[in-house]
Amino acid sequence: MPISNQTVASSEPLSILYQSADLVAINKPHGLLVHRSPIASDASEFAVQLLRDQLGQRVYPVHRLDRKTGGVLLFALSETMNSVMQQRFAEGAIEKTYLAIVRGYTPDEQVIDYPLRRDDNPDVYQDAVTRLRTVQRTEIPLAFGKHATSRYSLVELTPTTGRMHQLRKHMAHIMHPIIGDRPHGCNKQNKLFLNRFDMNTMLLHAHQLQFRDPVTSELVTITAPFQSEFSRMMTELFATSDLA
Repeated sequence: MPISNQTVASSEPLSILYQSADLVAINKPHGLLVHRSPIASDASEFAVQLLRDQLGQRVYPVHRLDRKTGGVLLFALSETMNSVMQQRFAEGAIEKTYLAIVRGYTPDEQVIDYPLRRDDNPDVYQDAVTRLRTVQRTEIPLAFGKHATSRYSLVELTPTTGRMHQLRKHMAHIMHPIIGDRPHGCNKQNKLFLNRFDMNTMLLHAHQLQFRDPVTSELVTITAPFQSEFSRMMTELFATSDLA
């Protein structure tokens, strides 16, 4: 079944990608909120609650992922480590890499340097920079508008700032919206995917986190495999469920 904005079912344990004495990372499903939010009253389950119950101890999310985004989500196992890791995220000391399926053929590489309005204060703009690299392109025999075929790209996105919905807004800005994104994406494309593929998941995946462990100074790389709907669309569009 495609995943909508509703919280995903928790019949199975969360997939743990990495665990140490201080940190744990999961592969967050699309549609699962990180924590309780007043703007998502329909949700009854949250990653914080599910992981706490699964591990039998308190957990602290050190960063956020949109409800619609799947992939690597990192938690601290103590208040002290939570403070340390949040500071490192704020300083840009943790490298975040995302993968997304977007409309059209994107350039081989591009730096998107485009300030974004704050969602909570539209009068304020914040610097926002995203590095884009095209991983793969495809053209499929799917009619859309006046065109007999449709073109899509798999892109790697590396934000060097951490603004709310930054990747979604930046891809919309360069006219290559992320498939399944609402409200920043293309509603006609989203409808096409719903009708053609029975797919309404946003195709944005938090692929990898890389950082130095605050205790050991060792380089930690955490990579998340695609969730099921992203894998299915990789097969449908690029004839593979894996990275190129």
